[in-house]
Amino acid sequence: MNSYKEPIFDVAQLAHVEILSPKLEKSVEFFTRFLGMEVTARSENSVYLRAYEDFYHNTLKITEANEAGLGHVAWRATSPQALERRVAEIEKSGFGIGWIDGDIGHGKAYQFTTTDGHLMEILWEVEYYHTQEEQRSKLLNRPSKRPDRGVPVRRLDHINLMTSNPGKDTDFMLDTLGFRLREQIRDNGNVLGSWISVSNLVHEIAFMQEPNRVKGKLHHLCYWYGIPQNLYDVADLLKDHEIEVEVPPNKHGVSQAFCMYVIEPGGNRIELFGDAGYIISDPAWKPVVWEMKDVPGNGDTWIGTAFPESWWTQGTPRTAVKSDEVVKS
Repeated sequence: MNSYKEPIFDVAQLAHVEILSPKLEKSVEFFTRFLGMEVTARSENSVYLRAYEDFYHNTLKITEANEAGLGHVAWRATSPQALERRVAEIEKSGFGIGWIDGDIGHGKAYQFTTTDGHLMEILWEVEYYHTQEEQRSKLLNRPSKRPDRGVPVRRLDHINLMTSNPGKDTDFMLDTLGFRLREQIRDNGNVLGSWISVSNLVHEIAFMQEPNRVKGKLHHLCYWYGIPQNLYDVADLLKDHEIEVEVPPNKHGVSQAFCMYVIEPGGNRIELFGDAGYIISDPAWKPVVWEMKDVPGNGDTWIGTAFPESWWTQGTPRTAVKSDEVVKS
């Protein structure tokens, strides 16, 4: 009992994510036409979007680039004072970059990287979505009406990053930002994947092994439905419009989430959650540790088809991977 570590509650949530796309308008069409998201702003080479139950001005920024991948991940602190405390700890870690004035939808933010080089930022000041009268829902606890197009996602859920060293990145997030380890996959003590959170969700961010030890890649970004049937509806819609469904509706063992994976036109993998699995209310939660030998058919897919090799080997930017180099995390 004496080994219990005082928790840090300075990070509140995943605020927004920026992804890169070589086909900006096609990517925007995917999120608006098929996932029902709304464009809230445009800049010179970026488009900002939100889902209909996202309370902030935007949760997704898509920026035009030569290849698909991650732009940055943004976290909201629990208070202005919490922001200053975390910035001080990030600066001690040696991975801090510095302050930016802000962007569309939020105020000043402190930028830093993970140990693997993924760009992140932490902020406090955000702009909330201002609903036009014609968009106002009669549900007073919903920011705007449910869209009448596609199969609309409800909110941003989590991000999964591929890394050359999942264990090192996990420790950085736990020690520096106060995340808690929820589940993990190990192989003879070597960390192959981690699911971590600052809330009662199983994860707001996950790290998984990049087979070639390439740094700083994106595995997927996830939006949430909350209703498993919606996955079958959107899978049917996407298939009919020639959007790649990499993993059809399925259920994970790790996290117990009902899921599916698609490749948006810009090349990034997008996960869609039919539900968020279980929640964690125990303040002394002991992480669930899977050994790699127990993962196939249990940890990866609990109910559904086996995941294709591409799911294990490919993130964005894409790199060639030999089949014998696959590390299934």
